[in-house]
Amino acid sequence: MSAKIIDGTSIAQEVRQEIAEEVKKLRDQNIVPGLAVILVGNNQASRRYVTMKTKACKDLGMHSVLIEFPEELTQEELLLKIEELNHDDAIHGILVQLPLPSQIDEIAVIDAISPEKDVDGFHPINIGKMMTGQDTFYPCTPYGVMVMLEKIGFNPEGKHAVIVGRSNIVGKPQGQLLLNQNATVTYCHSKTQDLEAFTKNADLLVVAVGKRNVIRREHVKPGAVVIDVGMNTDDNGKLCGDVDFEGVKEIASYITPVPKGVGPMTITMLLFNTLKSAKNIYSLKLDTLTC
Repeated sequence: MSAKIIDGTSIAQEVRQEIAEEVKKLRDQNIVPGLAVILVGNNQASRRYVTMKTKACKDLGMHSVLIEFPEELTQEELLLKIEELNHDDAIHGILVQLPLPSQIDEIAVIDAISPEKDVDGFHPINIGKMMTGQDTFYPCTPYGVMVMLEKIGFNPEGKHAVIVGRSNIVGKPQGQLLLNQNATVTYCHSKTQDLEAFTKNADLLVVAVGKRNVIRREHVKPGAVVIDVGMNTDDNGKLCGDVDFEGVKEIASYITPVPKGVGPMTITMLLFNTLKSAKNIYSLKLDTLTC
């Protein structure tokens, strides 16, 4: 058996087309969803991500603002800019690109963003709503994974989902979103003993630890769905994930590649959340997908 490849690029394009159609309807009503992205310093990886996000916004007809600050920016200056954006009617989503310089407290920055404009889904109020099964802005990468599962027809209800990784950005919210859809969820992490004993029983395996080949063929139950959220480089400098793709694809039923797997969905769900925020502000109903 060889796994079916989950084409994240294709799914992302399908969802973006749905978003673009709704953006056009809003523009016809003189409403333009707006996203402000704040970049502090000159981290090249962050700059690449920011460029992709702003371009994706413009491609779908959204209003996009990139605000750049030097590495020496103080926390107070950043919080003042966020407060200004919180009250800017043209901005429906605020994203501060992480990581931030050491003099700035990331938690304080996340807390300063209005929950109504927190399109990254990291504000404690939005995390709390997610935990209690309420509609809110979900963190973009886990949300993207949920959409991918929906697109391949995988229903989490009653399934055993194993999450390898417990970050606030991916692992923890991923498990909660699956729990909200009635999966049985197990978290594994760096302190887990006998990792294989857990992963081998997973109907769905989501891996997000940032460590190359942490999951190999022997870790996977035949027929499992494997979602690789990792981003690493191999010995030749090529992008790869946390999963040994060549070995695992021979035993899984579905698997995401790296690149062109989960990555394109992260930005797509950021766009979706920005659209959702604009519609929330004007009390308009969403016509596009929801999870």
